[in-house]
Amino acid sequence: MKAFVTGTAGFIGFHLARHLLALGHDVVGYDGFTDYYDPGLKRARVAILGEQSRFRQIEAMLEDADTLGGAIDSAKADIVFHLAAQAGVRYSLEHPQSYIQSNVVGTANLLEALRRTPPKHLVFASTSSVYGGNTKMPFAETDRADAPASLYAATKKAGEAAIHSYAHLFGIPSTCVRFFTVYGPWGRPDMALFKFTDAILNGRPIDVYGHGRMRRDFTYVDDLVTAMIKLGACIPKTGEPVGPSDSLSAIAPFRTVNIAGGRPTELMDFISAVETAIGQRASLNLMDMQPGDVVATESDTTLLQALIGSVPQTDVPTGVARFVEWYREVGRHLAAS
Repeated sequence: MKAFVTGTAGFIGFHLARHLLALGHDVVGYDGFTDYYDPGLKRARVAILGEQSRFRQIEAMLEDADTLGGAIDSAKADIVFHLAAQAGVRYSLEHPQSYIQSNVVGTANLLEALRRTPPKHLVFASTSSVYGGNTKMPFAETDRADAPASLYAATKKAGEAAIHSYAHLFGIPSTCVRFFTVYGPWGRPDMALFKFTDAILNGRPIDVYGHGRMRRDFTYVDDLVTAMIKLGACIPKTGEPVGPSDSLSAIAPFRTVNIAGGRPTELMDFISAVETAIGQRASLNLMDMQPGDVVATESDTTLLQALIGSVPQTDVPTGVARFVEWYREVGRHLAAS
């Protein structure tokens, strides 16, 4: 299989490409190596991918429609995984234009390229943040998701809507996967687990938003990309739902799918897992909720199970311990360079 993966220098895109290569697939990566965080970490990820002869990296921005279109045309991929995006809820408060350009304009450029050279399946990385302030738990794909609490979530919802229209108008089979708090080795420095680990090991207090009363459906990255690859084989077909929980569109080969384990963890329990893995207690700086954050997330996994027969299984203590081991061996040196 030939796969085209945007965001291969990013946290999840790197892991996805690595898994695809391990399965024997050919991968063309596309990434702009932006300086949202240290590009050295991004280049270290891609250097690992580059050790495989079946991998080819293209360095360019999604906003560069001509280069993106040429890359799509030449790749002639069976499946396109679109993960490249400006990430982060809090960063969107200060840098809104980067979200509009990358997540909206960039996705539109990709769709225009796929209109000319359609794959068998487009898989788009969305987010549980699209559920916004929904109070019904767990979040199901058939719930309304039209009240985003952050610009990041709004741009991802816009991406879902645009992809639906292209699926309807041009017959591009598409699945939008909604991620729930992904963590693991090679994670971003702006993510909570990276910050917590770095601070504890260096004797600094950690900022705990929402006074530690938030809950998240944490998803270990290896579980996530395994589910994504399996979903890649589940090509939506109009009029062929897998059951009453299916989000399949009535007018397009399009669906949304949550990826998570459906087992929310209290933030303080997550911090305890970090302390246990490090072997050191944390000094806590309890703070109010940040604008754009939500109190809790929990995934309904019914549709995911119906499609691939499984859900993410790695428990938080195990996943956190793997991250801390990676950080001690690799991450702290990259962060210091």
